[in-house]
Amino acid sequence: MKKNVFKLIALSGLMLVAVSCNKDYLVEEPSEFVTLTQLEDAAATNPAIVRGTMDGIYATMVQTGTGGTTGHDDFGHKAYDIFSDFLCGDMALSVSTYGWYRASITEFQCTQDFTFGDNRQVWQYYFTIIRSANTVIATLGGNDADPQIATNRHILGQAFAMRAHSYFYLTQYMANDYNPQAPILPLLDEVINVGLPKSTTAEIYQLMESDLNRAIVLLDGFNRPTKNQVNKQVAQAMLAYVIASTRDSARWGEVAALTQSVIDNSGATMLTPAQVTGGFNDVNTPSWIWGADLTIDTGLGLVSWWGQMDAFTYSYAWAGDAKAIDRTLYNSIPANDARKAQFYAPAGYYNLMPLNKFYDPNRVIGGQTTITTDYVYMRIEEMVLLNAEALAKNNQDGPARERLRTLMAQRLPSTTYLDALSGQALKDEIYKQTRVELWGEGKSYLALKRNQATATRGNNHLSFVGVPVPHNDERMTFEIPEREIQDNPFINDQN
Repeated sequence: MKKNVFKLIALSGLMLVAVSCNKDYLVEEPSEFVTLTQLEDAAATNPAIVRGTMDGIYATMVQTGTGGTTGHDDFGHKAYDIFSDFLCGDMALSVSTYGWYRASITEFQCTQDFTFGDNRQVWQYYFTIIRSANTVIATLGGNDADPQIATNRHILGQAFAMRAHSYFYLTQYMANDYNPQAPILPLLDEVINVGLPKSTTAEIYQLMESDLNRAIVLLDGFNRPTKNQVNKQVAQAMLAYVIASTRDSARWGEVAALTQSVIDNSGATMLTPAQVTGGFNDVNTPSWIWGADLTIDTGLGLVSWWGQMDAFTYSYAWAGDAKAIDRTLYNSIPANDARKAQFYAPAGYYNLMPLNKFYDPNRVIGGQTTITTDYVYMRIEEMVLLNAEALAKNNQDGPARERLRTLMAQRLPSTTYLDALSGQALKDEIYKQTRVELWGEGKSYLALKRNQATATRGNNHLSFVGVPVPHNDERMTFEIPEREIQDNPFINDQN
């Protein structure tokens, strides 16, 4: 038994070496490395061979430096939730002492200058996930594989989902607007180490939808051991986001059906009024459908999403870089809405910071030094709101109102105001409630683009106060980074 364990560790190590060396795939059977063919043969009977790589993808989502920098704003997927919340204006940098995010993000410098490192971070992080997912897919037989071992089917489904998830965020961050004919990103759907030209938006979307539909089939019956793994419902939610981002009037019914399936089958329940101010710090929260369980062993501290967002963590939110809700958005929340209490209202450094939304349970200012509070990636309220949005945009005002009411009944003592809403007024209300409900969770930017909205900053921002910035403004999206343009002749030819 012990011998087999050591053989597995050795083979896994060789796998990592093989996928990290750029030229090894040009050699048919290199004697010093394990080839993809050999890995595929091994994984066919031993799922543990490839499970480690899939676990590595999830680990990348929380690791620091995965955007290729040593910056204290480089800590995996949640880093870019902050980027996007600043860009769309719902999050205000109300005090800046250390300078993180100020010039590059909140003053739109990086989104207009491809030499800024934040462009590289976004590009490198998501393409790292894509390349790792391609390795898993190749090891399990490729894009058309149909593994017979249930574990391998589930791993393959997760890899397809994560490839699509990363491409989805790249389509949102790297393109001003949805344009099917526009060249947008290189399409990597296999293990290759050469530069590729841009594929069109339509081609990238075709890949995402294909991947997610495959994932939904492959993940059917998968009972995941932890919420950090993607299951069928998470893949359905991802697909709903992808289709919704096209704003195709003929497809809102699909979005409604997908989100309804997640609502019906995820087992998740919406936050109660008491849970709304419960800290958003535990992956076991019944409303969370995807998240990361962070422990001491994860090794996060100063450089983390919690460090940048939580005043009860020893890092920047406590020490001098205040992130607050946009004052105009805050003022739009009724006084009797349970979510109003998420934000600290008295004047001073902590004004309108989310002291009662995101916090370490010990609630000692600057107290948490090693991060054990968890990351939320997705919760059921997103699906409720997207379902209401899809119904409203599919001209089903009555069902849309009632779906929105299921959420608002947990936030307000009375929801009778909804009865008078229809048409554009109802759509506007759903969009506003999406911004309020999901503040600080990286979803407002996606909603801004879906709704073709314009961001106008309130007076607690440090820059561009009152300046309208449309969803498709160049300032809202990142640039292909300088290094990619220099190293990829196909990209260089197109710029």
